[in-house]
Amino acid sequence: MKAGEMTECASGVLFEDWEFPSDDSSLFCDNSTPISRLQGHITWLRPQEICQSPVVIPDNIHHSHVKQGLLGDCWFLCACSMLLKKKHLLDKVFPPHQPMWGDSKYRGSFHFHFWVKGDWTEVTIDDRLPCIDSVLCFSHCHSPSAFWVALLEKAYAKLHGSYERLWAGQVSEALVDLTGGLAECWSLSHVSSEDEQHTPEENYNQARRRKLDLNLIYPLRATCSLSCSTQSIPGGDSELGQHHAMAVMEWLDVKTVAGSRVQLFRIRNPWGRCCWSGAWTEGGAGWRSLDSADASDIQARAAQGDFWLNETEFLSQFDDVTVGYPISEEGHLRNIYTGNLLPHRHHLAGRWVKGLSSGGSRNSSTYSSNPKFWLKMYEAGEVLISLLQHRKWRQYADSPPEDDVRRQHYQAIALHMWKVEKKRFHMSRTLNKPPCASTHCHAHQREVVLPGQLEPGHYLVIPSIYQPGSEARFLIRVFSSSSSSLSALSSPAPILPLTSDGEWETTRFRGSWVEGSSAGGSRNFPTHGQNPRFPFTVCEEPVTAGHDIKVTLRQSRADTDLLPIGFHIYKIPAGDQCHSIPSEDPVASCLPHCHTQDVSLSCSLPCGAYLVVPSTYEPDCVAEFTISLARRINRRVVRSQETLGRAIQEVSHISMMPSLLLQ
Repeated sequence: MKAGEMTECASGVLFEDWEFPSDDSSLFCDNSTPISRLQGHITWLRPQEICQSPVVIPDNIHHSHVKQGLLGDCWFLCACSMLLKKKHLLDKVFPPHQPMWGDSKYRGSFHFHFWVKGDWTEVTIDDRLPCIDSVLCFSHCHSPSAFWVALLEKAYAKLHGSYERLWAGQVSEALVDLTGGLAECWSLSHVSSEDEQHTPEENYNQARRRKLDLNLIYPLRATCSLSCSTQSIPGGDSELGQHHAMAVMEWLDVKTVAGSRVQLFRIRNPWGRCCWSGAWTEGGAGWRSLDSADASDIQARAAQGDFWLNETEFLSQFDDVTVGYPISEEGHLRNIYTGNLLPHRHHLAGRWVKGLSSGGSRNSSTYSSNPKFWLKMYEAGEVLISLLQHRKWRQYADSPPEDDVRRQHYQAIALHMWKVEKKRFHMSRTLNKPPCASTHCHAHQREVVLPGQLEPGHYLVIPSIYQPGSEARFLIRVFSSSSSSLSALSSPAPILPLTSDGEWETTRFRGSWVEGSSAGGSRNFPTHGQNPRFPFTVCEEPVTAGHDIKVTLRQSRADTDLLPIGFHIYKIPAGDQCHSIPSEDPVASCLPHCHTQDVSLSCSLPCGAYLVVPSTYEPDCVAEFTISLARRINRRVVRSQETLGRAIQEVSHISMMPSLLLQ
């Protein structure tokens, strides 16, 4: 609770949220959606001003069901519908026992929690809600006196910056924000010719993820969250011109009178009205195949806006299904591929930076500059690795282009993973090999998930954006059934800029000059041989003229207290384990010693073994330092045929007719 809110509560005045005020700034961001027509028609009312006896969640669960208003946020409302089925998840998002209307402690504020970039974030709002003619104009419950979803929608809008920013999205994003778990979008359509172009390895790893196998998730149907989406309303209702999402509320395996089995799906349309006229609607022929008592019991479960379909109808009428991973009451994720709990979790933040760590896809020669992570499995076990990028809001004077609905917010991202022997790890050789697992393609999604069954050992995980030089922040998450650890590979600094002259592999060494021990001074002093020595090997001849080695020495001292520094590069016999400085002159030197933060040398060296010997000009000068050794490598470009995946936002457009406001 903020100090300003406490002051208002103490004075008995109802809380007013000035961070998310009751005006157009909280409703609109760029006026690019149809709700911009509502400007000047919206008033803000508290629940007790809308009805006589407001409640958060009524005792009758049917009265709590979600109904969409004039905002195209069916994707968010589908995720909200799932919370009603899982009280422990709803209580996490909307903490219980908050002062309600009629309570002496009520002060007009409510608190919510959303999972944001790896942590649960509290969002506090006042309870003034947008209305037209004293009726909620956005989401509401079937009962006009229930307000849980309208309050939750307002808190989510505040988190995003405005109500208008909730127009269009994906159910998977809302499920993750409301649970802190994982969600995946599966296709119900047949594999396309484009999918068939992938390599056998990619097909093996990803075939099960392109097209949904209902048998895979059937055992978890009662605990996972399911929603389905379509480009057009089932049954030929074409009043929608854009993607629409609906919630799968129930999935039954029923025995017919003839003894066969039929799977039935109860679908809830956020609009609150039925839009299907198939065999399993009320009075349809399908019900006559069941025992009359069973048919009556099943039909009685349908609430307003619900309708039933069988498996054939479900698979033919919907394009995609979003599966939210089950989460136990203890907060552990359950693997939808196996049904097992994944109690071990880790996450690390990262960033793609142009010219530094944004190397593009495996089709690019700069791929190895992408951020890298070590995943260590202490025992064999199941693993889910997710890559979640941070959303970027982009402003448009008008509506964004139709083919840019997703790309306005997200880069095309992917994950690749290699099993390696860490002690004998060689970056360029590793990346020339096929990964042991990878995501299907670079997709314009907020999050991609990579499942696996891994043996003990070290795994190199590389997240990438398809286009080199693209920038974004991201979060790597790991969920595993057995003990594991996640760490980032140290990024050497400074690093050569990524240019068109090939790919550079950089190694960093840390060291120090210690008085009387390793501070030997320059070659002018007999103690020069005491300086630290760092071996490296040049394995390949350069294929083009130019420098293929760059060494940078950087001292860790304040700018006002710098030492004169420099270094020499010596050639040594192959297999020399002593790494002693030879009597021959160095093959390259960075001289003279300079009073500067760092010194660099670019040169070309033939194949062989070498030593870098850094030094201060005089002996016994104390400092810590870092050496960055960049070697140009001639890694072949991997033509992995990685393509950009297609994603569609779920948005429903409801006509701005005044009569709809009263439905």
